Amino acid sequence: MKKWIAVMLAGVMTAAMVAGCGGKDAAQTEAPAETEAPAETDADAETPEDAEAPAADAEASGDSDLAYVQGKGTLVVGITDFEPMDYKDESGEWIGFDADMAKAFGESLGVDVEFVEIDWDNKIMELDGRTIDCVWNGMTLTDEVKSAMECSNAYCNNAQIVIVPADKKDQYQDVDSLSELTFAVEAGSAGEAQVTELNLEFTPVKAQSDALMEVAAGTSDAAVIDSLMAAAMVGEGTGYADLTYTVQLNSEEYGVGFRKGSDLAAALNEFFAASYADGSMTACAETYKVQAAVIEQ
Repeated sequence: MKKWIAVMLAGVMTAAMVAGCGGKDAAQTEAPAETEAPAETDADAETPEDAEAPAADAEASGDSDLAYVQGKGTLVVGITDFEPMDYKDESGEWIGFDADMAKAFGESLGVDVEFVEIDWDNKIMELDGRTIDCVWNGMTLTDEVKSAMECSNAYCNNAQIVIVPADKKDQYQDVDSLSELTFAVEAGSAGEAQVTELNLEFTPVKAQSDALMEVAAGTSDAAVIDSLMAAAMVGEGTGYADLTYTVQLNSEEYGVGFRKGSDLAAALNEFFAASYADGSMTACAETYKVQAAVIEQ
């Protein structure tokens, strides 16, 4: 009996050992199955959304603004209503020296041009947020602008000048005489920078044209606007015949601003040089009577 029990126990132990070894072998044979098809390739395959992500990232990277603009087929230009640079004709089309030059630049790139009115004080935010591709609106090349944008070469001379009612012109012929006046100036403009530097009282408005309206209405004593705009909109034969300009506060230059690092600035510089050389820039300037302000390219 004892011998029979011993034989039975030996059989049970042998079966247990075989089962134990079999479990280990099974685990070993199943392991390759877990690593087959390099970590579930099908599960990691790109979905349509994933496939689009690199293109979107490349588009947003700003590596080539020129390629980005040509890819979407549109150059979006940020502007304000600023005669003679950007303003609407009777049919509602944007015209002006800057508008016409922007259209010609777009044509040279093979893209359409879309004009978008912006809050001038938010121009850098609009540019960086890609709601616009450039700021082309008689923009003064200030240190702030040049540090925040990739700017073109200067293409026009300008100045900030004081606008007052024509019948008060003789009272305001120098900077010292301006201290008691209240000014209207475009928010974020070179005009605002000038009155701030002179510690003059002012009210910020949306556009330079609004500053003129303030003076004409008598809600502000004076305005500070660009000399090129004043020449087109103030004085005899204009919509503001009762206003005039007096003190020139500075001298400055216009440029076009793109996103920092944008290769569109270099492309525009080449376009400016070519259009100046072939006379088309001067011809465009003559249309809007700003030829005296154009800078040789």
